[in-house]
Amino acid sequence: FIRMLRSAKKRDVLELLRRAPEETRPFIVEAAVAAQSVASLAALSEFLDFSKEESKSLLEKFLYAAAFSPRPSGELLHLVLDKLDGKQLAPETWEMGIVAVGSLVGKLCQQKLCGLQQEVERGVETILRGLGGAEEEPQVVIYLLALGNAMLPGAIPTLLEHAEEGPAAVTTTAISALRRFPARHISSKVKRAMRRIFHEKRKSYEKTCRLAAAELLLDNHPSPMDVINILLATKEMEAETAKFLLLKVQNSLQ
Repeated sequence: FIRMLRSAKKRDVLELLRRAPEETRPFIVEAAVAAQSVASLAALSEFLDFSKEESKSLLEKFLYAAAFSPRPSGELLHLVLDKLDGKQLAPETWEMGIVAVGSLVGKLCQQKLCGLQQEVERGVETILRGLGGAEEEPQVVIYLLALGNAMLPGAIPTLLEHAEEGPAAVTTTAISALRRFPARHISSKVKRAMRRIFHEKRKSYEKTCRLAAAELLLDNHPSPMDVINILLATKEMEAETAKFLLLKVQNSLQ
């Protein structure tokens, strides 16, 4: 079916989407995303209406398919960005769209297309501009999730800033995003920030934030002093938290 869509003309794919029974449309949308031909994406662009509330489930299917596409094209990212740009969307659709943009940027960069495609730059700018303008905590968390999906080394300073300065949900999300990076990107600067969070050098942090910081340290070639200090800190922690960290240390040693 995907092979058929790849050789179909735009009008044929559009006619298929319009005439298909409601219960089979999600399947066709997924297949059209997987086909990623110019015609299938153009048909999706014309068919999908992000402003209609009744299209919500179909839009979610489209965004999920885009986010999980194993080898997305720049054209697919272009389509997602165009559908999000300047539209009044339901919060759930907007959130899923931003996270999908991050996922598409990350996969295109893995294909060595980061500096070669204008759409990748546009996607990065969309996330960073949105994060800079976000005032409410849930919005900040969504943009940080998108940054985590994108895995851009250039975004590490931004993630560190939110990890140290943000409220609990923001700190945890930022650290989770940092944990997705390969060990070569976990620099001494990143580790110093995680130590400050775990040992609460600048302010108090919730237990989940401190644990996340300790995990990042232990998962990325911890120094002997890091291990010693984490072990010493467990003496002042609740039994379950201390046990969790002790297991992490044992795993690191193994």
